[in-house]
Amino acid sequence: LPSWIREPALALYSFCRKADDDIDEGSAEGAQKRLVRLKQRLDDAYSGVPYDTSVDRAFSAVVRAFEIPRELPEALLDGFEWDLSERRYESLSDVIAYSSRVASSVGGMMTVLMGGNDAVAFARAFDLGVAMQLTNIARDVGEDARNGRVYVPADWLAEEGLTPEGLKANPEFSPALGRVVQRLLMEAEALYERADAGISMLPRSCRVAIRAARLIYAEIGRKLEARGCDSVSRRAVVSKRRKMMLAAQALGELVRWDRPRNDDPVLPECDYLLRALRPRCQCREANLKPVGDSMVAVAESMV
Repeated sequence: LPSWIREPALALYSFCRKADDDIDEGSAEGAQKRLVRLKQRLDDAYSGVPYDTSVDRAFSAVVRAFEIPRELPEALLDGFEWDLSERRYESLSDVIAYSSRVASSVGGMMTVLMGGNDAVAFARAFDLGVAMQLTNIARDVGEDARNGRVYVPADWLAEEGLTPEGLKANPEFSPALGRVVQRLLMEAEALYERADAGISMLPRSCRVAIRAARLIYAEIGRKLEARGCDSVSRRAVVSKRRKMMLAAQALGELVRWDRPRNDDPVLPECDYLLRALRPRCQCREANLKPVGDSMVAVAESMV
């Protein structure tokens, strides 16, 4: 990412990473209390009196300076709460709803940092977040099952004669499970392709980093497919050399023509995020809020 956005992005990442670690670390019994504390920290950050740590102070400064709707980080905490409740995901829509909370919410916040104020740009950012999370889920089926969690749709498993309970009790690969993983990857790929148009709506200086992340995540899916979609026996990994090649490929964003705009509607499961951002998008339509250079100026003032 360019220097003007690097510090604000790091502030967001650090808070989200710390929040995730706070939930995962320590006893399972205390996780709910830690979640309550996280919600209080979010309240404090938005009220301008953040918890006295460098992470919370930086996060508070960013969300207030960039006017990030609190519904976005709240959605992330909702996702953590779903994890703690061991929620059952009956359908693909349920899985996308979860992905919107733990991934698309972050994509929305990043798009705000980059000066986004177009509903279509946010919709495509949400697509990318869901695609990446579906890839994560496909890659981690075995690991998640061994930890007592199943994120693949229960109705897809049922079509293959499998159940979430059976997968948790006996996490072994089978051709039937491989077909479920393949379906997840197909859904992810369709969303990656749709999200590409959104990358062209970002400031040109930001496109390389986002395109590189998109290519690397999609490559995880290709690695899985190359070994029969077995994500139980071992974890699919993209080598450092391959990541460098994909990053080099992403440099083409600096010179390529913009992709055609894709006005496909927002995923229904992500609509609540877009509603939170509507005032920002309406300001653009009314020419009330400058874009691009103004957001660069705000970010640079925080470096």
